[in-house]
Amino acid sequence: MPIAQARHHRLPALAETGYEILRPYAGPLDPAEWEHLKYLDWKSGGDTNFAVLASALGDDDPRGFWEHGLPDKDAVWTANAALAPTLREWVHSVGARFGRVRIIKLATSTDEETVVQRHLHLDDNNRLNPEGEGWVVRAWLNLTDDPDSYMMLREDRDDPATEHRIPMPRGAQFVVDTERLWHAAFHPGPEPRYAMIASFESGPHLQAWMDSQRVALPGRQAAPQDFSGAAAERS
Repeated sequence: MPIAQARHHRLPALAETGYEILRPYAGPLDPAEWEHLKYLDWKSGGDTNFAVLASALGDDDPRGFWEHGLPDKDAVWTANAALAPTLREWVHSVGARFGRVRIIKLATSTDEETVVQRHLHLDDNNRLNPEGEGWVVRAWLNLTDDPDSYMMLREDRDDPATEHRIPMPRGAQFVVDTERLWHAAFHPGPEPRYAMIASFESGPHLQAWMDSQRVALPGRQAAPQDFSGAAAERS
């Protein structure tokens, strides 16, 4: 269960480090679900393009929900989402209120120092988020196999001693409080990296999903991933 903070409910699972690495997604990932979508030239954390799967109003709009006077929750699916049923179902399987859902296409990074100096950033997930509701965090599902790439996370942008790295092979799943942690992906290439990024509200549904997706430890068996009981579709 989430714990009450000064303004919003947050997850105890993210209290210590601000992120959690989950077990890899074991289901099928078909490149046809992301390679043929409509991408927009929208820069964020590097040479990026985005395909919008869910937005504030269901339009092909990568902007923040606050541009429409809304918090980053209760998103509406776009036309792209109809071409990506597995990815759409992944979002619903979490069961939590969701906001922006996008596929990022990231070109090859130049070098690590450039990523640090130019692309490390904080997100603005909780603008207009009503007090007393759940804190908005981000979840990733890496779609391509990029074992030499990693998500760089820092508590202090200018202090490498606070850095953590999350590897990004195919199916990598992780959750990050991206308004707390500076973050950017380092991707040596040579092909573009594709990943799905979704905003979720902190609360019991997100916590339960994270519990079900934790890496199995000795004496503890991870729950199987099953989409048959996915949450009811939101408009």
